[in-house]
This record gives sequence, C-alpha cells and structure tokens, in this order.
Amino acid sequence: MVKKTLRPISVQSPWTAAPKTYITKAEKKGRTKKEVHAIIHWLTGYDEQTLQQQIDKKVDFETFFARAPRINPNVSKITGVICSYRVEEIEHKLMQQIRYLDKLVDELARGKAMDKILRK
Repeated sequence: MVKKTLRPISVQSPWTAAPKTYITKAEKKGRTKKEVHAIIHWLTGYDEQTLQQQIDKKVDFETFFARAPRINPNVSKITGVICSYRVEEIEHKLMQQIRYLDKLVDELARGKAMDKILRK
C-alpha cells in the first residue's frame, strides 16, 4: 500500500477554534455539541473537564493531541477520504489525527448514527 505524505501547515494553529467550528458544522445539520464532544472524548480520551482545560489554555493542535490521555485504539477503523486524502494513508501522525477528527465530525454532519461513528 502506498502511503501519502501530507505535511500540516497549521499544526501550530490554536485548537480553541476547532471545537467551535465542529459544533457549528454539526448544529447546521441538526446534530449537537454533546455529540461533537462525545466524538472528541472517544478519539482522544479527554473527558469534559480536561477538554475544557485544553480549550481554556488555548493550546495548538500539536499540544492538544500530544497531551491526549489516550488515542482510541480503534482509530484504524476510521477510513475514507477527507480533504482529498485517504485518512488511513496519511503518514504524518499529527495530521492523520487531525483528519481523523475531521472525518468523524463530517460523518456526524452527514447524519451517520453515533454508534457507527464511534466504531461500535
């Protein structure tokens, strides 16, 4: 399998804006902040309190994922295309984690059931 390299341009971007963007995208499609947070919790292992701490500290994406308590071991089940790249083929670990989150929120906005999004 050929893996594609996707170098992040914005890993130093503040994480703070991301949850708002994800929530706005989801709410426009009739989904909720609670569902977006459930996806973030599932992927990163942050609970509501530690997630809010990261938002309050205005960490960047790199720090957010580096401090994640536990990246879910089922991330390998996240497949498909996001931003013209297959997430499973992205070699840069941090960019792959960012795109995993993008992919999960995209699935939410498209109406997929939470059990399927969380790979249960």
